[in-house]
Amino acid sequence: MSRNRALARAIWLGACAWPALACAAADEAATTIDSVIVTGARHPEDPPVVQDARKRLSETPGAVSVISQESYARRFAVALDDILRDAPGVYAQKKWGGDVRISIRGSGIGNANHNRGLLIAQDGVPLNEADGYGDSQIADPLTTRFTEVYRGGNALRFGGALLGGAINMVTPTGRTAGHGALLRVDGGSFGMHREHGAVALRAGDWDVYAAVTNQRGQGWRPQSQQNIQFGSLNVGRSFGEDREVRLIVNGSNINQEIPGALTRAQFDADPRQPAPGNYASDQGRNQRGVRSSLRTTWRLGDSAVFEGAVYGVWKDLDHPIFQVIDQESRNYGAFGRLDWQGELGGRRADAYLGAWLRAGDLDSNFYINVRGARGAPTSRTRQNAGAADVFGEGRLFVTDRLALVAGATWGAAGRDYRQYAIPAQPATFDLKASRDYEWLAPRIGLLWEDDGGAQVFANLTKSVEPPNHGSLSPTGTGFAPVKAQVAWTAEVGTRGRRGPLTWDLTAYRAELRKELLQFTVAPNIPASTFNAGDTVHQGVEAALDWDITRRLRLRQTYTLSDFRFRGDSQYGDNRLPIAPRRFYRAELRWQHPAGWFVAPSLEAASAVWVDYRNTTGAPAYTVFNVGAGYALNDRVSLFLDARNLADKTYVSNVQAQIAAGATSAAYWPGDGRAVYAGLSAGF
Repeated sequence: MSRNRALARAIWLGACAWPALACAAADEAATTIDSVIVTGARHPEDPPVVQDARKRLSETPGAVSVISQESYARRFAVALDDILRDAPGVYAQKKWGGDVRISIRGSGIGNANHNRGLLIAQDGVPLNEADGYGDSQIADPLTTRFTEVYRGGNALRFGGALLGGAINMVTPTGRTAGHGALLRVDGGSFGMHREHGAVALRAGDWDVYAAVTNQRGQGWRPQSQQNIQFGSLNVGRSFGEDREVRLIVNGSNINQEIPGALTRAQFDADPRQPAPGNYASDQGRNQRGVRSSLRTTWRLGDSAVFEGAVYGVWKDLDHPIFQVIDQESRNYGAFGRLDWQGELGGRRADAYLGAWLRAGDLDSNFYINVRGARGAPTSRTRQNAGAADVFGEGRLFVTDRLALVAGATWGAAGRDYRQYAIPAQPATFDLKASRDYEWLAPRIGLLWEDDGGAQVFANLTKSVEPPNHGSLSPTGTGFAPVKAQVAWTAEVGTRGRRGPLTWDLTAYRAELRKELLQFTVAPNIPASTFNAGDTVHQGVEAALDWDITRRLRLRQTYTLSDFRFRGDSQYGDNRLPIAPRRFYRAELRWQHPAGWFVAPSLEAASAVWVDYRNTTGAPAYTVFNVGAGYALNDRVSLFLDARNLADKTYVSNVQAQIAAGATSAAYWPGDGRAVYAGLSAGF
C-alpha cells in the first residue's frame, strides 16, 4: 500500500468521523455490542446466547471468532461473505450471486468452484457432502442467530482435520431469537428485493422458531438473475437445566443464472457483459434441498454434559454449464460429544471426547447443454462416500492461569465410484473405482489468561484432507493418482479487551505436502486437480476494535497471506494465485443518542496472481462504502447500505491458470455502485 493511498483512506475515515468526534463526548454508553472478537471475559452488553458462545470459544487455545446477528442486522446481508465480513483471517469474496469463494489460511484456494478444505455447517449439520465438497449458497443470514468461526486446527471439537477449520451457523430458537415476531423488507439496486418473516414462541417447556425468506434480483450483470427462498423450523423441549431435545429443519429453493468469468480484454472493454458462452448456453445453478437434525443436550451430572444428533440432507441439483449436470444427493450421519469438567491431581481440568459418522450417495447424470435444456445424455455415474472421525482434547491447568492442551483425531474415509455405459454414447463404458484413506492428526497447545480475561495461546496441529470425488477425476483405468493433502500448522496469538481496545492477533505457518491445487483447462472443461510438491501457507490475522468515545467506534481487520511453492521443480518459490497478500477492512461507526448511526467503511486488497507461473495478475483495489440507520423506537428500525460509492471497476475474484493468456476467462468483476435500504419491525 502506498503512502498516498494510506493517507487518502485515513482522510476518508477522518472526515466522516469529525462531526462525531465533536459531539460524542457527551453521549451515553451504547446499549448493544456487535464485536466478532472472542475474549476470555464476558461482556455485559452481549445478548446472553452470544455471550455464552464467546465464553465457550474462549476456552480454545487458538484463533476463533463469534459473529452475532446484531453485527449485520442493520445492513444488506444476503450471503456468507456479508456475515463473515469482519472476521479476521477469513477470505470470503463473491464471484456472482450467492456463489462466494471462502478460504481460511488458503484452504481450497485453488478450487474452481464452491468449497473444499473447510467444514461449513448449520446447527452442526454439514453443508459439505460426505466426500468434503461444500456449498455455501444454502445459508440464510437472516435465520442465523450467531456464527462460530474456528480457524485451522481449532475446529477439533467438530471432528475432522481440515486446513481451514470450520464455520458453524446457529439457528435461533424460541428462547434466543430476541423477538416474538419479526417482519423485514429490504432491497435496492439491480432489481433486488427481499421479504422476511419470523416468529418465536415459548409455552412452558416448549419453544418454537419459524422463519421464511423470499429473495429476488436481476443482478449487476446480464445473466445474473436470482430467485431464492429459505425456510427454517426449530422446535425444542426442555427437561431442566442443560437438558433438551430439539428438531431443526431448514429448506432452500435456489435458482440463479451464471454470468461467467471474463478474459482481461472483455473485462477492460465492459465488465458488466456476461461471458458469451454462458449467455449462449443459458448457464445457471438451480437446486432444492432440505436439511434436518434431531439433537440433544443432556447433563449427566455435575461434571459431564452430552451433546449429540442424527441428521439427514437431501439435495436436487439442475446445473446447466458446459453440460447440463443433473444430480440428486443424500447425506446422513450422527455425531456425539461428551464434555467433562473436574480435577486431575488436584488441578483444574476439562476435556471432551466425540465421534462423527457420515455417509452419502450421489446420482449424477450429464447431458448436452441445448441453451440450458437437456440434450442427449453423455454420462451416468453413482458416487458414494463415507467417513468416520473419533476425536478428543483435554486441558490441564498447571497453574491457575496456564493450561496445557493436547488432543487428536483419528479419521477414515472411503470413495466409491460407478460409471455406466450409455448405448447412444460409444465413448462411455462401465467402470468401478474405489479408494480408502486413514490418518491420525495430533494437536498440542498452551493457553494463558490473566485476571482481566486477556489471553495468549500457541498450538501445533496436523491436518489431513483426502481428495473429494471431483478431485479424483476417474479415467479409463480408475481414479486419477491424486493423494491426500497433509499439513502441519503452528500458530501463536493473543486476544482480549483493555479499556477502549478489543484485539485479536494471530500469526501462523503451515507447511503442506501434496497440496490439492486446481487449474482451468478451458472454459468448457472442468478444472483438473493435481498434488503440488512442498508449499507454505503463512500469515497474520488481526482485528482491532477501538471505542474512541462512548458513541464512536473504529473497527479494523487485516489479513496478511503468504502462500507459495517451496522449491518446486516447475514453479520454484512462486506465490499461489487468487488470495491477495494484503486484505484490509475498516469501519468507523458513530451512534447518535437519538437512535441513528452512520458508518463509512472501506475494503482494500492488494494485487493477486492469476497463474501459477506468476506471469499475469489482477490489480489492487479499494472500495468505499457507507451505512446508516435509524431506530424509530424499540420495535421499528430503518437502514441504508451504499456500496462501491466511487463506482470502482475492479476484479473481485480470479480463476487459477497454469499460465494466463489473452484467451483465459479468469476474471470475475466486482459489482458496481449499489444502494440498498430496509425496514424491520419486531414485536
